[in-house]
Amino acid sequence: MKFLANENYPLASVRKIAAAGHEIESVTLMMQGQPDITILHKAAEEQSVILTFDRDYGMLIYQFNLPKPAGILFL
Repeated sequence: MKFLANENYPLASVRKIAAAGHEIESVTLMMQGQPDITILHKAAEEQSVILTFDRDYGMLIYQFNLPKPAGILFL
C-alpha cells in the first residue's frame, strides 16, 4: 500500500511511517503549494491512500466527479 501525505500531515509522522517500511510520499517535500485537485490526480494515478486533515477531498471526488485514489484517511 502506498501513501501520499497531504501538506497538513506532519513530517515527523511521514518519517515514522517510512521507517516502518511503508511507501509514503509527502506533498510538503515533493509538490508543496499544489492545489488539492493536483494531489488527488497524483494519488489516483499511483493508487495511493491520501493521509490528510483536509475535508474537501470527498467533495472533489463526488461533487466534481474527479478520479478516486486507493483511499483517503481523514484524521
